[in-house]
Amino acid sequence: MNQTTKSSIGRELRDYIMITIAMLSYCIGWAVFLLPNNITTGGVAGVTSILYWATGIPVQFSYFVINAVLLLFALRILGWRFCVKTIFAVTVLTVAVGIAATHYQGHLLADQPFMAAIIGAVFCGCGVGLGLSNNGSTGGTDIIAAIVNKYRDVSLGRVILICDVIIISSSYFVLRDWEKVIYGYVVLYVTAFCIDQVVNSMRRSVQFFIISDRYEEIGRRINREPHRGCTTIDAHGFYSGKEVKMLFVLAKKRQSDAIFRIINDVDPSAFVSQSAVIGVYGEGFDRFKVRRQKAKPAVPSE
Repeated sequence: MNQTTKSSIGRELRDYIMITIAMLSYCIGWAVFLLPNNITTGGVAGVTSILYWATGIPVQFSYFVINAVLLLFALRILGWRFCVKTIFAVTVLTVAVGIAATHYQGHLLADQPFMAAIIGAVFCGCGVGLGLSNNGSTGGTDIIAAIVNKYRDVSLGRVILICDVIIISSSYFVLRDWEKVIYGYVVLYVTAFCIDQVVNSMRRSVQFFIISDRYEEIGRRINREPHRGCTTIDAHGFYSGKEVKMLFVLAKKRQSDAIFRIINDVDPSAFVSQSAVIGVYGEGFDRFKVRRQKAKPAVPSE
């Protein structure tokens, strides 16, 4: 088994572990804080909550069935890789919510529904954001958001926010309590905010300018270990008058420590500048997402 295959297996395994943690976070927010306090969340979880309050159907059953239908439509657009991990995420969440519904009979923050809404939304938002960052999701409106985000540079949280307003509002017809609906809007906003924070933090990139006499060794190790490309720039020291080589490196923020360790191992006296960048697009980073302009109809000549 070569190094590339091992690295690929390691990344896949990491994705599944992180998705499991994400779904457990979502389960805590939904089954422990929101559902017992009759507070609606968005997406399929919100629909199944309303069905549960109206008919008594366990949320884990209706949640799984609705997502199964949605995933059939998502296969062609998002591909097997996304859908397999989403199926895994939906299965984990279904099992976790079923266990929570069976063994947890508590009612946390029963007299503080606003705090229950905030805490539950934070758990749910962090769970959704972590799942999306690792190529999975909780299904439902997350699938719709992932489809839109694939073709347009639109905030994931904003898409989910728009999709879920109708679901939150419709909970009034079952609960008959506008206060609970308002708490649902609070959950929606906090969840969307947490999704954006988690997803954006996972996608943040940084750039390095590295000046060192041992730039070749540093560049080779950065190519080999964090698997990032380097660009060599011819530079001229104004004060010293020396011709120097400068490495330009773009990397994910989480890879910064690995790059600093490499520089310190090879040349502790190297001159390094690190800065955050708003967006990096191209090979190994994000894809361009631009809105295509419609072609203007030709004006007939007289």
